[in-house]
Order: sequence, then structure tokens, then C-alpha cells
Amino acid sequence: MGAKRSLGRQFGWFWAAYGVSAFGTRLAFDAFPLIAILVLHAGATEVSLLASAGLAVGAAVAVPLGPWVEFRRKRPVMVATDLVRFAALMSVPAAFALGLLGFTQLLVVSVVVGAADIAFTAAGGACLKTLVRPEDLLVANGRLESTTWTATMLGPPLGGAAIGLFGPVMTMTADAISYLLSAAGIHAIGGKEPRPARAAAPRLRAGDLLDGWRYILARPTLRPLFFNTVLVNALIMATAPLLAVLMLSSLGFAPWQYGLAFAVPCIGGLIGSRLSRRLVARFGRHRVMLTAGTLRACWTLGLAFIGPGTGGLVLVMAVELGLITCMGVFNPVFATHRLDRTATDRVSRTLSAWSVTSKLTIAALTALWGLLAGITGPRPAIAIAGLLLLATPLLLPRHDHAPEHEREVARRHP
Repeated sequence: MGAKRSLGRQFGWFWAAYGVSAFGTRLAFDAFPLIAILVLHAGATEVSLLASAGLAVGAAVAVPLGPWVEFRRKRPVMVATDLVRFAALMSVPAAFALGLLGFTQLLVVSVVVGAADIAFTAAGGACLKTLVRPEDLLVANGRLESTTWTATMLGPPLGGAAIGLFGPVMTMTADAISYLLSAAGIHAIGGKEPRPARAAAPRLRAGDLLDGWRYILARPTLRPLFFNTVLVNALIMATAPLLAVLMLSSLGFAPWQYGLAFAVPCIGGLIGSRLSRRLVARFGRHRVMLTAGTLRACWTLGLAFIGPGTGGLVLVMAVELGLITCMGVFNPVFATHRLDRTATDRVSRTLSAWSVTSKLTIAALTALWGLLAGITGPRPAIAIAGLLLLATPLLLPRHDHAPEHEREVARRHP
């Protein structure tokens, strides 16, 4: 079976590094808002500010990183960003042990981690494209997506139990260690990585900073997906701090129940990511993206009707199961399409521009929804986001715009 074939030792190390960091991140599920709520006793507005400001400043810091990464070897960049995230996250338990942890430090750490995330993503996409053959990209992305949802399924319940036993700061320690292990895995890929062109360029030109956005907006198969994915992710993520406050404060759910509510539905992401390749083989890439992309916008509104007790917990799980299953199908197909439609020497700049825009939009909407929740309460704010999501499928591309011609344009790097 093609889905079970080996993609090589180097991809194996890449996959292992991705898996350990994904598990560490999911073990520390919502660590920043949980620490803010449970340790610093922050409210909905403060939690939203933490999420939005960290993303916004981190994204602004990362703007020059995309073109800078483009002209450097990718694996050393990935190792360096892993080590930066390890050091930043470890400062939180250290400050907590000394009784010095405050809201400002959480904000600074979230900025550093956010900027490093963007640089790692930019380098990682380019690295993956060189490690596997073009025809294996969907298989590779499917395996990474399966790993993400497996980690998300196992990590939050374990993290919730660890929070109950040791407090929320302990899970951030585990997350930090996972980045150290990820750095070791990336280093173990081995082999000679070719030096990109212009690696010795003394400085970045102003035009390089905008090149990723120009590249995206000039391509009809990337541009609508860019607007759709950025807006969908932002609206979903803007409700996350509000949902945490609603469940942990207003409705009285325990941290382990909160983690369980988002862990169990991740089986849908695992199933969806395993099905994505078969669906593409049967129906074609564009139809699968359009259908799954439409369906993933239909679920968030249900989160506005959460109540206390077992019924509320079941409702969260049902809504998240539908959402995550659709995302499990959509994400690897979309990631493969984006890499396939991007020239090799433009991947880092394109992914960086995409990540920066996504994080800035998430930051803006998270801050806005925090203010909205301060006026209306978390539940109406979640409902408004759910209603807006219903309109996002209008941004999906209705036709596959001459992909072979566009691929040739991408190769010529206009």
C-alpha cells in the first residue's frame, strides 16, 4: 500500500522530531491561558489580551525571518528555534519556583515562542519539500496530520491530570523539554543539506520582506485559500480563551474535564487525516478541499449552547468531533496543495508570510472578541464567531485555476 511505504530515514527523523514536539505542546494544552486563569487569576479580557498580544508582537518580530530563513540552511534554523523555545518556556517554571512569575513574563515568553514558531514553520515546510518526493508530499503531510491529532488526543487528558497533581506550570516544563528533544531529532536527520542561493547575501532588501505576500496574492490557487484559512483559523482561535473562561470559571468544569472535552474528539482528526489520501484519489484534490473546507465552518456555533454537567461536556465533544474530523481531511490536502503550488526557493518566504498574517489576524480577532466578551459575556461572543464562520466557505476557490500553467509560472519565479 502506498500509504504504508517508507519515506526514508531522513523523513523518519523529521517525523519523530515533529511528533515529540507536538506531544509536548498538546500535553501543555492551553498552558498560557490556564496559568493566567489558575495561577494569576486573570479574567476573560486579560486572557484574550495575553493570547492576542503575544501573537501580534511575535508575528511582527517574525516578519523579516521568512526571507532570512529562505537563504539559510533550514535544519540549523530549526534546531536554533527549538532551543530558543526551550529556554523561553523553561523561564516560566523557574520564575514560578522563585515566586516571581507575573503576567508580563507570560506575555514576553508568548512573544518569543510565537516568533520562533513562525521561523520553525517556514524552515520546516522547505525542509520537508526536500526530504520527500513530490508524489509523496500528501502521504508525508497525512502522517504529520495524524501525529498532530494523536498527540492532541493523548496530550490534553494527561496534561489535565498533571495539572491536577502538580499544577499548570509543570506541563509547560514538559513542553520545553519536548523542544529540546525535537532539536536532537532534527540534528539526527544528517546528510548534507545544500546551501541555498544567496546564502551569503549581506542584508535583506526591503522587497524581500513583502515577497511572500506578493507570491501568494499573484496566484489564483493560493490567494482564496490564503484568505479562507486565515479567517477560519482566526475565528476559531478567537473563541478559545472565551471557551476556557466559560468552561473553567462560569460552568465549573475541572481542568481534566476541559482537557478531555478536546482530547476525545481528536479521534476524528486521526480518522480524517487517514482518509484524506483516499478521498483525493477518488474525488480529486480540489473537490476534497472545497467540501471539507465548507463543512469545517459549520460547527463552532454549537459551542454557544454549552451547559453545565455531563450534557455540556457531551455537547462540546460532539461539536469538536465534527469540526476536527473535517479539519483532519482538509489540512493535509491543503498543506500539500500549498507546497505543490509554491516554488522551492520561495517556500520559506511564502509560509512565513502565511503564518505572520494568520497570527496577526488571530491576535486582532482574539483581542476584539475579548472586548466583545467583556460587554456581552463569553457565550454571545462565541455565537457571533460561529455565525461569521458560516460565511467563510464563500472565500474558497470554486475552480482549480489551470494548475499546470500556474506550476510552470511558479517554477520560473516571476
